[in-house]
Parts: sequence; structure tokens; C-alpha cells
Amino acid sequence: MANELPNGNGAGAAEAAPSLNALVQYTKDFSFENPKAPRSLAQQEAQQGPQMSLQVNVGSTALGDNDYETVLRLEGKAEQKGETLFAFDLSYAGVFRLQNIPQEHIHPVLVIDCARLLFPFARQIIAEAVHNGGFPPFYIPPIDFAALFQQRMQELEGQQGAATN
Repeated sequence: MANELPNGNGAGAAEAAPSLNALVQYTKDFSFENPKAPRSLAQQEAQQGPQMSLQVNVGSTALGDNDYETVLRLEGKAEQKGETLFAFDLSYAGVFRLQNIPQEHIHPVLVIDCARLLFPFARQIIAEAVHNGGFPPFYIPPIDFAALFQQRMQELEGQQGAATN
């Protein structure tokens, strides 16, 4: 019986399986600015699309043995002819329980996988706020959190290399 599981019923294998559970998610901080309203709303139909900018940051904090908070921060603005049409700053967070994940994989799971779980909700909050501000909804394009993580790790390696020279 080479296919038998430990303890005869598979319970040992299930206990050791890695797991990621979202316990709660919430808006931690949110700001939407429409500094030129109502003038910008009347002018927007006659103008071309605005120039959009977006910054993405992900951070995490340990809350206990297996619980972590991941915060996805999305900050952006729309400008036209050097004037800000609207700006937003959202910190959307979640508390996640990680079990049976090797220590060296915890940080990547928090900033890649947890951010990926939070993103659709944060994206919707921003789209609705922009729409409620009188503009067409702004849907943030999909974000590759794994590529952002790799880029950040390369930046840190470059900084460490420059510091040792």
C-alpha cells in the first residue's frame, strides 16, 4: 500500500498544506479631490482625454504569529494642460492568516498574492469615486504585482551593491 497517507486518514497531510485566508478587508484611508469643479466638469466634454498618472505601493505588517496586514496604496491624478482635474489616494487593506508557509515565502505572498486579492475592490472604489466626482469612471488597468515585487528586489540589490562600493 504505497499510496497510504500519514495517520491512515490524510489528516497529517491536510494540516501541513499551505493556506492563505483573508480574515477582513477595509478602506484604511481614502481621499478624492476635484479641485476645479464645477468648471472642470463643464469643460471636460470639449477636451481630449486627460493625462493620467498612477503610483502603486504595497506594504505589510505582522499582527501576530500567523496574521498579517497588507496595505495596497493607489495614488493617482488626471491632469489636463497642467491643471489637476481630479486626484485620489486610497489605502485599501486586508488582514490575512498565513499557515504552513515557509518563512522565506511569507513576504512575497503578502505583497503579491494578498495585493492581488485586494486589487479588484480598490479598483472599484476608485472607479466609483471618479464617476461620482462627475467624470467617466477610471478603471485602473490590471497590475502585475509579481513584476513589481521583482523590480523592487532588483532596486534593493542595486542599492546594496552601490553602498558596498
